[in-house]
Amino acid sequence: LLNNPNSLAGVTEIIVNHIENHKLDKEKLIGVGIGMPGFVNINEGVNYTYLDSGNESLTGHISDAIGLPVFIDNDSSLIALSELKFGVAKAIKDVMVINLSWGIGLGMIINGQLFRGHSGFAGEFSHIPITEEGALCSCGKQGCLEAEASLLAVAEKALEGIKNGRISSFQGFDDKSKVDAGDALMDVANKGDQFAIELLSEAGYKIGRALSILIHIMNPKAIVISGRGVKVGRLLLAPIQQALNKYCIPRLSGETDIMISEIGFDAELIGAAILVMENFHKEEHQPASVQ
Repeated sequence: LLNNPNSLAGVTEIIVNHIENHKLDKEKLIGVGIGMPGFVNINEGVNYTYLDSGNESLTGHISDAIGLPVFIDNDSSLIALSELKFGVAKAIKDVMVINLSWGIGLGMIINGQLFRGHSGFAGEFSHIPITEEGALCSCGKQGCLEAEASLLAVAEKALEGIKNGRISSFQGFDDKSKVDAGDALMDVANKGDQFAIELLSEAGYKIGRALSILIHIMNPKAIVISGRGVKVGRLLLAPIQQALNKYCIPRLSGETDIMISEIGFDAELIGAAILVMENFHKEEHQPASVQ
């Protein structure tokens, strides 16, 4: 998506083709919800990081192309929204939801409500610095959590390790297939591959170190690990807890439950559906068939 002038046209085409190929009746659709990474302004319908829409809103551009209302939000916020409505946060008021994927996002539920911050960009957990040195992050800084412990970072370390002769069942990938490599790495880790488990345990420990900062600041009742990384959630819990034991004040960490999302990989899709449901009643966004 980054630095790709054709990305918006590509996303729009995918949505149009999906509606047409599945012969969906637009009269029965109330809208389209889209989760995306980046700095998303839900009120203006723009993403300041990806999918440049020029002088018009991102939502307006896609809506004009498909003939339906469109709503966008940050992917981590939508995952948290799904937990708020259908997950653990239904019964717990203060929950931090970690979106462990190719980046590491954060959705914050405070007093039973999704917290967005002053400018709407709260939860940039990816860029908490956990080391003075280390890999260069996409933000231009060194030592960010995302650059050290995201699934993409782990996949890059795995590829480098294989090049350097590490023995593993993780094989057959190159630098052009990091996303596929990340998925494959999680699969072999769940089958007991020692190298894959080693890399994910290292990432889990770094995530736990960052969570200790979050716990000290927010004092949540629960932290939920969600996103693509739930596939290896059971492997991450032990190193996360080990880091909390080392870096977090026991009185705080002892009151915080670390959980793996029960909603799982579909959390963002569910959140996108909730986003539409919460907005379709607004008259200015209703399609003609609903008004």
